[in-house]
Amino acid sequence: MLAIPEIDSHDHVDGPSDAPVTLLEYADFECPVCVLAYPEIEKARAKFRGGLRYVYRHVPRSAADGFTKQAAEASEAAAAQGKFWEMYRELYEHPDQHHRSELLGHAQRIGLDVQRFSRELDEHVHAPRVKELSIRALRNGVVGIPTLIINGERFEQRPSAEALERSINQQLELLKAKKKQQP
Repeated sequence: MLAIPEIDSHDHVDGPSDAPVTLLEYADFECPVCVLAYPEIEKARAKFRGGLRYVYRHVPRSAADGFTKQAAEASEAAAAQGKFWEMYRELYEHPDQHHRSELLGHAQRIGLDVQRFSRELDEHVHAPRVKELSIRALRNGVVGIPTLIINGERFEQRPSAEALERSINQQLELLKAKKKQQP
């Protein structure tokens, strides 16, 4: 069973807090399916801009899977400088560029303090947070990625923009129907 914890200060959130629909994604920057889902999710997010809150949660796979934890740490180092979403885009749009030197290039491109970013990567400053988020996901029943949840309901289809849009529209219709029923 998938438990869905409340959105909190540990989460990376884009969109209004009072948006009628929340799309929550558990993912990893090096997961091939997550990389394929990224542009589809971005299309759906663009369509519902202003009416959709998007939440991203890390579930980095094992260290044997390339640079997955390093990429997650890089996104957290960028978040510490207020640029999580910029690094998120860099990592997904360049999935084959997660080596340390390439991460430094991403950091420079998005305007980070590269020395601070580099030091935080070298010292694994954000490793405990990445590990905590991964453990939290497992405790919440996430066993595969990407895992997508729309307004508390697990999205069970292949993540395409069209399928996501249908599901988001269904949630909006449900909310509209509930409002009509209220006195």
